[in-house]
Amino acid sequence: MKKTSKKTSDTRNRRSVNRTTIMIYAFVAYTLFFFGCDEPGRVTYKYLDKISPAELEPQAIHIIREHLADENPAVRAIAIEVVADTRQINLMPKVQRLLKDDFVPVRFAAALAVGDTEYSLAKNAVEQLLNDEDENVKTAAAYAMNKFGSTDNLKLIRKKLASNDQTVRANAALLLGKSSDKDSLKYLYWTMKRQGSSDKVRFQAAEAIAMIGDEEIISRLWPMLISVYADDRVMGIKGMGALGTAKAKDVLVTKLDDDVLEVRLAAAEQLGKLGDTTGEPEVLEVFTKNLTARLDEKEVEHINMLTALAIGEIGTESLTKFLPQLLKSESKLVRIAAAKAVLECTMKN
Repeated sequence: MKKTSKKTSDTRNRRSVNRTTIMIYAFVAYTLFFFGCDEPGRVTYKYLDKISPAELEPQAIHIIREHLADENPAVRAIAIEVVADTRQINLMPKVQRLLKDDFVPVRFAAALAVGDTEYSLAKNAVEQLLNDEDENVKTAAAYAMNKFGSTDNLKLIRKKLASNDQTVRANAALLLGKSSDKDSLKYLYWTMKRQGSSDKVRFQAAEAIAMIGDEEIISRLWPMLISVYADDRVMGIKGMGALGTAKAKDVLVTKLDDDVLEVRLAAAEQLGKLGDTTGEPEVLEVFTKNLTARLDEKEVEHINMLTALAIGEIGTESLTKFLPQLLKSESKLVRIAAAKAVLECTMKN
């Protein structure tokens, strides 16, 4: 029988490496447990009228625009990522201005967004960040410049894998994975096996290798997927989703039966990214069985975020009908996740 509130002591109490990494941008894992949120995340699950994601798009864009200017830098950084992920080029001028933000993760996210969207109007501005005082921001700027064709910047990113700073090392691995550079595989494997690499570095290196498409990484992801710790299983699921092969998809389906709700939702989301709606019932149960009933406010917020993100990837009508309520959540982070889901659904149609 599936458990819905196993408080994931295996997730929360063992370590917080996956959610305390300042700048590993996986949206949900990125901020909630590092920065926290002083807003409740409860949502009453209901819907009044059938509203299509397309009808919700103006509201979603308004939410993202509003949160790009939020007083909380963590919220700004997440909003930037959504702009890049959903290709909201009309919002990129606002993102460009955030290249000069005082907060390091915001500058990092903005540089990453410029690269991901190849927003050429910000090329000169992001190039200036190659001289930023923070090594993470420099690395993100190098990634962006590589996307503009300056391939020599990959060497700079690879060098960061040898940094003594674990966050710099992890972010370098992330960016090499996003660059899809097969010549970087040997450096990523070296980083993953290197004595002294933290869990967050090894996990990010493994996901980066999967992003590049090397199926040999499956043997490294498997221990994560069968770990007793839910955080590990979620990271393994992300890696399998990044790999995206038929075998990876088969493995993801098996994780829909996991005892921990957040693991099931992560598997459903990754399957949705691969065009497979098999995880729809697992997401729907959050609403139909009120699976958040016994959770505290922060746990409810976290589950609502994961649920919204899964809806965005799966995109079926039975799930998108709940987006209007999620867009009205008291939590900024849930609203942003729901807005992202709306924009992803409209992109698919």
